[in-house]
Amino acid sequence: MAMSSSIFITNFLPLQQSQDERPKCRFNGVAVAQLEPENARKTMVKQSQQTRQVKRFLNFSGEKPSTPLLDTINHPIHMKNLSIEELGKLADELREEVVYTVSNTGGHLSSNLGVAELTVALHHVFDTPVDKILWDVGHQSYPHKILTGRRSRMHSIRQTCGLAGFPKREESIHDAFGAGHSSTSISAGLGMAVGRDLLGKNNHVIAVIGDGAMTAGMAYEALNNVGYLDTNLIIILNDNKQVSLPTATVDGPAPPVGALSKALTKLHSNREFRQLREAAKGITKQIGGQTHEIAAKFDSCMRGVVGGSGASLFEELGVYYIGPVDGHDVEDLVYVMNEIKSMPAPGPVLIHVITEKGKGYAPAEVAPDKMHGVVKFDPKSGKQMKSKSATRSYTQYFAESLIAEAQEDDKIVGIHAAMGGGTGLNLFQKQFPDRCFDVGIAEQHAVTFAAGLASEGLKPFCAIYSSFL
Repeated sequence: MAMSSSIFITNFLPLQQSQDERPKCRFNGVAVAQLEPENARKTMVKQSQQTRQVKRFLNFSGEKPSTPLLDTINHPIHMKNLSIEELGKLADELREEVVYTVSNTGGHLSSNLGVAELTVALHHVFDTPVDKILWDVGHQSYPHKILTGRRSRMHSIRQTCGLAGFPKREESIHDAFGAGHSSTSISAGLGMAVGRDLLGKNNHVIAVIGDGAMTAGMAYEALNNVGYLDTNLIIILNDNKQVSLPTATVDGPAPPVGALSKALTKLHSNREFRQLREAAKGITKQIGGQTHEIAAKFDSCMRGVVGGSGASLFEELGVYYIGPVDGHDVEDLVYVMNEIKSMPAPGPVLIHVITEKGKGYAPAEVAPDKMHGVVKFDPKSGKQMKSKSATRSYTQYFAESLIAEAQEDDKIVGIHAAMGGGTGLNLFQKQFPDRCFDVGIAEQHAVTFAAGLASEGLKPFCAIYSSFL
């Protein structure tokens, strides 16, 4: 995904400000309170430079990759003195390691390739296990596991008696919260942040949410409470254009579902918003003193006018919005995180990070489902080693039977929660596109939505994994 890498810091916020007086928003760029004049060098980060080119593995040999830098990392503390260039190389080596590992074990591939730079930046800036990092959906935590002392056991991931495919507290002190399913990180993170405050601690809590997790109602229930409690909490929205998961397709790529996906797309493609950011850079070079307060109010108003509903949603809930930030630019990620880390009382902050699912591995980048969840595969071609079963599966029987019934009864409808492939309803959707509903990762809504359909005389079949209930 090509995108601008200009991340800049505006001085729109007055230096002395109570929490009640804080403007609701921040520029993309990052409007950071208490930015000192001597930091002028950072006013325009990467403005005149090109974004680091992510290494793409077009000719993966299938052999265990050479990872000289990763070989020196057995704990996050080993990353603290790495340069920005070295952090970028480390992210590339992480990708190679993930491709090699998952090609031999199966598992979640593309989401982990997309968070390589984000994971490296998080562990470079923050200090786990004192600082708490929550991964949500938990299946994007493979790079985190590799960097926190579990690399030698990655061959056992998702295997009997092996590493879990998700964060697991019993597995590592660096796994702050177990997350077998999704959308729990903001709620759990808020609880950790409030607990920290009550105990008089001062560590950081970072909830990384994305890859479908923002479609569940719990995330919004938590955001509502986050804005009300107004405690220090960092939320990182990993926006990989997969707000809902196209886990299987029938006729090519399927766009993510839900209005939030459209809102976020508008936000990082809004020309007026980008032009306003450029104008802000010129303004902040010339103004000072009390004029900052006026500019902050202007910022708040204009963000609501042209910023797009994505930013406004978070800001109106009382959460500072920062972004969009290029999730594959280590320098920008590290700088933004360091600025937030250094602030004494930022309140709740959301960093909108743009990543590409499957980044760096050509077969995943072009696959209709981005190679979201895979069995063992040939790393050279990306071809999965799926064996044909001698017997038909329950899922196949279910899908074919439901299709047959629906051909005779036009009141039958299907509902699934971002799992069309796993439930067989992708086949139903191909036959009856207007009678099948993917609600995203929102099982609670799916069931009550089905009840509403039934109350009108329709016959809904709501297919949900038992482990997701």
